[in-house]
Amino acid sequence: MIAKPEGEAGGCVLTMDQMARIHAASFTVPRPWAAAEFADLMSMRGVFCEATSQGFVVGRLIAGEAELLTLAVDPAARRRGMGRALLAKFLSHLGESDRAFLEVAAGNAPARALYRASGWAESGLRRGYYRHPDRQSEDAVIMTWAFSRT
Repeated sequence: MIAKPEGEAGGCVLTMDQMARIHAASFTVPRPWAAAEFADLMSMRGVFCEATSQGFVVGRLIAGEAELLTLAVDPAARRRGMGRALLAKFLSHLGESDRAFLEVAAGNAPARALYRASGWAESGLRRGYYRHPDRQSEDAVIMTWAFSRT
């Protein structure tokens, strides 16, 4: 497991407050996470983070299965390959036998396209999983990645 320097998320060059700021600028659905939520998450077994000053990916790896918990890039830094690079860093934590999954809002076409282009496949749907601020619901698309696809 990656060491977690004081005040920083494990493996990240960002503080929890910086992560929360980027997450809030990136998401309304799912709702943005607060710094305290990132701190709690980063204290959990198997959780890791990769980051630059303008984006990060948080994942969890336990017993040969990984979950991409969140990937966020500051809106001002998008469309420059950072999301793809962070996704590659997430995948670098997996071994040959590991499988990974994630959930993405059905309406988040750019993220779904990024994941598909990186070898992820849509494998399921969670109806009404996310709530918008106006209380409307949105489906979550479950995507999976297996080492053999790359």
